[in-house]
Amino acid sequence: MKNKTVELLREFSIPLIAGVIVALIWANIAPDGYHELMEKELFSGVNFHFLINDVFMVFFFAIAGVEIVQSLMPGGDLNPIKKAINPLFATLGGVLGPVAVYLILNSVIGSPNLIRGWGVPTATDIALAWLIARFVFGASHPAVKFLLLLAIADDAIGLIIIAVFYPDPLHPTEPIWLLLTLAAMLVAYTLRKINVRNYWPYLLIPGVLSWTGLHNAHLHPALALIFVIPFLPHPVRPVGHLFDSDECEDEISTLAHFEHDWKIIVDFGLFFFGLTNAGVQFSSIGTATWLVFAGLLLGKTIGVSLLANIARLIGFPLPDGMGQKELLVAAVVAATGLTVALFMAGAAFVRADVQGAAKMGALFSAGAGLIAFLLAKVLGIRKSVQENPGNA
Repeated sequence: MKNKTVELLREFSIPLIAGVIVALIWANIAPDGYHELMEKELFSGVNFHFLINDVFMVFFFAIAGVEIVQSLMPGGDLNPIKKAINPLFATLGGVLGPVAVYLILNSVIGSPNLIRGWGVPTATDIALAWLIARFVFGASHPAVKFLLLLAIADDAIGLIIIAVFYPDPLHPTEPIWLLLTLAAMLVAYTLRKINVRNYWPYLLIPGVLSWTGLHNAHLHPALALIFVIPFLPHPVRPVGHLFDSDECEDEISTLAHFEHDWKIIVDFGLFFFGLTNAGVQFSSIGTATWLVFAGLLLGKTIGVSLLANIARLIGFPLPDGMGQKELLVAAVVAATGLTVALFMAGAAFVRADVQGAAKMGALFSAGAGLIAFLLAKVLGIRKSVQENPGNA
């Protein structure tokens, strides 16, 4: 009964949703107390916000990296590599589409001082989009892997947009530090070559190197283990997928051991991610609200669908099991900007009223999950049944 309850909580993303709800209520009822907790120094200049976004989320992205590695293996949803090209095209559409919609609408209903916000709707919240996709399609559906690769690539583009167009004048980007991240990859490769099968050396040596490089380069260090995970020893064929039933105790794959040990920590830790990032005070809705919301919902849906189909027509197919209906629903899920878009809005605008209005648009984008769910029902998309042979 206990295991079933845990799986149910994870299946419906209850920890993340609970964190978002608590943050919204707290930030609007007692904003001073909420922000005091987020910004209060815990130790050596580290606050709660930093601990969650820059340390805990390292493991979230690492687990996401495990899923991508598994999907690229022979028999995986994104193998052969030709199938991985399509979601990368879709990622480009998911960036260009929102920019186009935002700028076109701004020329009609907006003003010159809102142009700077074009980057806000380019964001896809990987945590929320991935979990919504699993709820809508089922954890083992190829559309989930499609969206996961899209969201990770989108995050990488988002880092570039922030670094180039929304730099922090107090902390300008220092690319030279990325040599440490490159060194981390070389160390991880060496560990694999000498057959180190325990994942801790990979975390403590190349993982720390990669994190330090990204942090000192003033890029998001949460992506640190994405550069290390592919080097963890793993079998030629995939042995399971993220959030499947627990692997057998005698499983010797380093990649599988890492997933087994950290996935439940990440699942329930997402409560704190939601708590940390969703604390938006309901402010007056303005033009920026609708520009951001339309950029996300319309721009993402049109851009992802269009570019994915262009890729398909020139010889890069969708993953097996994905058709036009699944692609459309996946494109709507990708419109979930929420926490990442909130961050982008804070970087794009200085004026508090404009920033607040833009953040409301990002907050509304969470509704893309409900739209995707209803659309899937209307289109008759069946949720895939997850196989758990280990429980047979």
